[in-house]
Amino acid sequence: MSQQFTLVDSLALGDLATFLGRAARVEDGSTRLIAGSGVLAVYTAVFYPSGLHDDTPTVLGLRTFALADDATFDVVVPLRSMLDRLARLQSTLTDAGAPVVASLPLEVNTVVWAAISPPRGGWTSLDDLPGTVLESVADAGIREVKDAVGTESGASIVQRVRHEVWNRPIEGFEHVPAGAAFAAHSLGFLGEGDPVRVLETGPWTRLSTSRGHVLVRRKPWTLQR
Repeated sequence: MSQQFTLVDSLALGDLATFLGRAARVEDGSTRLIAGSGVLAVYTAVFYPSGLHDDTPTVLGLRTFALADDATFDVVVPLRSMLDRLARLQSTLTDAGAPVVASLPLEVNTVVWAAISPPRGGWTSLDDLPGTVLESVADAGIREVKDAVGTESGASIVQRVRHEVWNRPIEGFEHVPAGAAFAAHSLGFLGEGDPVRVLETGPWTRLSTSRGHVLVRRKPWTLQR
């Protein structure tokens, strides 16, 4: 297994660092990196169940990057450690157009969400979802969480509020939870006039734009039509 990967240039390095930086502000945990066939797929978690009876959907962000080598691996590493390595690379670059070699931090093996792999094929296209709708839902949810929590403290209170707000289906698009809108907004996947494609297979829903993908997996008993 490779212990490093080569991005095509400094622009790709900057894009990867920006994506992981946004992800760290949402869930400062781990990132899953999968390399193969000249592509690096980078997954981050936004929401995921905390226990067997938690019906919170798994909501993941995904960006892909072209590689300049034939690296092959599937690892889960600390997000902050990966960001630190990317920052050191950015500080030492001398040729913006040259390929950039990045090394991998030590793996972690206790990340439950990373054991769930979205399917690569079999997706069925649904009606597009306006990006403005996702922006509106995300902004409204952020305000609602802030107002509901207020000056209260305690992880259980925050968890309950977040669960109520982000598990709520988007009006008119009941197969998509509000948490997907939060993920697309927070990870920088929404652009002005950029259409949002919606695809589905089994319990998985995918929201795709030119800037990235949000993948949602709901538990079978929460699926509704």
